[in-house]
Amino acid sequence: METMIVELTHKRALQLLRDLEAMEIIKLHDNTDVPKPKLSEKYKGILSKEESQDLTRHISQMRNEWSNI
Repeated sequence: METMIVELTHKRALQLLRDLEAMEIIKLHDNTDVPKPKLSEKYKGILSKEESQDLTRHISQMRNEWSNI
């Protein structure tokens, strides 16, 4: 079996999917059944080590500026 996430773009699509489920061709699950990945895992490896250090310094600088106001 293969699990897929489908985005419905037409209001009749849900009824078509329910018809397929009634024919025991597919099985529908609620959105709560699909686990969402953690943001840390989703974006892991996107920034290089140098970019992440620059970003961390920039965020620290911005926080310091706000605390000085």
